Amino acid sequence: MGIFSSISIAATGMSAERLRHDVIADNIANVSTTRTSEGGPYRRSRVIMRPITEGPYWRSPFLPDSLDNGKGKGVRVLEIQKDTASENKLVYDPTHPDAIKSGPRAGYVEMPNVDIVTEMVDLIAAGRAYEANASIIDGSKSMFQRALEIGNR
Repeated sequence: MGIFSSISIAATGMSAERLRHDVIADNIANVSTTRTSEGGPYRRSRVIMRPITEGPYWRSPFLPDSLDNGKGKGVRVLEIQKDTASENKLVYDPTHPDAIKSGPRAGYVEMPNVDIVTEMVDLIAAGRAYEANASIIDGSKSMFQRALEIGNR
């Protein structure tokens, strides 16, 4: 594994977690959106990540190909997927403009399938993962700095 591999792996994790933060923020912002351009209430989004198993991936231009063994290339975002598995919540509010007008669910409003508690837990987990990747970069930097100091003696 090359000298900058740990930094590039952590950088892919930080990028993915930053996107995950953005998607969670979008979910929270739309917690009461009952009408979207697609029609119907907002559907919760989630980030699907996969490990990077083959190139292209970022690598240091200073690392010769012979030293790159291909292990630990990081993570990438595969897609941002709408959560269609969970049901929308029904809230009784006959005065709401998007209330169902007739049928057995008359007076109910379909609300987004966003659960604030779940989103906050996901936000904390994404924040911790981002911090862990930042710590890896800081640790690598200090390790490289220490190696340079040893070499100067």
